[in-house]
Amino acid sequence: MNDPHTIIIRPLLTEKTNTAKDRFRTLAFEVARSANKIQVAQAVEQIFGTKVEKVRIVNMNGKPKRVGRSEGYRADWRKAYVKIREGQKPIEYFEGL
Repeated sequence: MNDPHTIIIRPLLTEKTNTAKDRFRTLAFEVARSANKIQVAQAVEQIFGTKVEKVRIVNMNGKPKRVGRSEGYRADWRKAYVKIREGQKPIEYFEGL
């Protein structure tokens, strides 16, 4: 897992994460299930070119779903909260639009 794009799957864009981004300089990403905090920090620094202060990782369990009589679960996934150091430029996801 040396490629940072295999570690960071996608940013999570919700009202809660936008508020955390503005108030606390904290970003949320869906990350690979096998990624650890060090790998996530290095991947964010390589992709976005900013310094990382702290990383918190949460394992999210899949929700139960059903279609008719069939029951199943969504896939489990992993979420990472990444705090950017003070004085670094803020990350904008949609700069090129």
